[in-house]
Amino acid sequence: MNFRFRYSWRRLIGDLSGGAIAALIALPYGLSMASMMGLPPVLGLVTSISTAPVTALLGRNPVLIGGAASATVPFISQAVHLQGPGGAAKVCMAASVFMMMFCVLKLGRYIQRVPHAVVTGFSCGIGAMMILSQLGVLLGVRAVIDRTSNNMLFQSWQVLRNIGATQPSAVIIGSVVILVGLLCARYVPRAPAPLFGVIASVMVALLFGLHQREVGKLPLEVPPFAAFSWTPADVARVVPAAFGLAFVSSVNLLITSRVVEHFRGRHRHMNGSDADAELGAYGVANMIAGVFAAPMSVGIPARSLAAVRCGGTTRMANVFHAAFILGSIILGARYISHIPIPALAGVTAYIGICLLEWGTWRRLPRMSRTDALGFLTTAVAVLVMNAVLAVAIGCSFYVIRYLYDRMKQRPRAEESLTKVAVGGAR
Repeated sequence: MNFRFRYSWRRLIGDLSGGAIAALIALPYGLSMASMMGLPPVLGLVTSISTAPVTALLGRNPVLIGGAASATVPFISQAVHLQGPGGAAKVCMAASVFMMMFCVLKLGRYIQRVPHAVVTGFSCGIGAMMILSQLGVLLGVRAVIDRTSNNMLFQSWQVLRNIGATQPSAVIIGSVVILVGLLCARYVPRAPAPLFGVIASVMVALLFGLHQREVGKLPLEVPPFAAFSWTPADVARVVPAAFGLAFVSSVNLLITSRVVEHFRGRHRHMNGSDADAELGAYGVANMIAGVFAAPMSVGIPARSLAAVRCGGTTRMANVFHAAFILGSIILGARYISHIPIPALAGVTAYIGICLLEWGTWRRLPRMSRTDALGFLTTAVAVLVMNAVLAVAIGCSFYVIRYLYDRMKQRPRAEESLTKVAVGGAR
């Protein structure tokens, strides 16, 4: 393989630093996602550890890093509520089968046809969401937030209502990460900017005695296999939920893959066969995670883009990401546990800033109306509803334009036929 011969020390260092920063983001995020679903928090980390080697081996996008995602929370939390962790295992494993079926039926290639303007709008919306989702942590505000709502603007308002309780130490720690990251990206573009930002923020916190909530003790335990049994009632209860979960996961996965490629400067579409294979790879990987009742893995923009920003270029960044998570639990938990949570929030916000598509905003007046509407509505819809609906709304403008063009062409075609008929009669 070309990968074997072209792999260099430079790429190894980039993959190591990219995997390390992706793992740092994954630690608190994975724990919180599993907790939101009603599962033991450690299962959020099991998702990353168990699926990364499979997706790295079988997946087509080398720097797409997966993990438990908020888009899957409603489906899995409902299954946990009805049948406990065993119910989550059933829904996730059935959804994995559906993803493999999507691969065999070659449905992934159709999702890849999403227009470029919609993809950039999705990227911009995800960037804004990453910033707003960390607003409470960056301000040190402990507000009661309705996480069941997909409306990120509403959640941000719930935080800003308590802005008077802002903690300066949290603001300083998060700001150091963002500032150092932006300076590194500006003057040392090949440096792992987010990783340097975390190191700088930890040093500032120690130097000035800034105290904030830390990552905390990591669980050191191997989860047992999921215990469940199938009943005739599961056909009506599990299968529809599993299909919905598979559809949402597939759309999120392939759109995130497009965003990652766009972020890397590669604007060509993934081959149809590659898109299909990506779904199959995550279907196989999620089947393994489901054995432990771990949540579904889909592409995570924050981890993937942080890995790229830190120099990750090959599928080894994904493997190192999982290895660092496992190593952090086994060997480095004592040190990782002392990283301030606002520092990791700063990393997520920094990547969000990088995703805001500044160039597209400057080109907006010169874009066609359809492209501009697709970009703007997708970006806004990502913030107020789920990602699948946001993409559907963005694509709807292209469908309307296509139908409008066909309606305009039809009278012209009929007029041409009439002229030909009249000419023939003469």
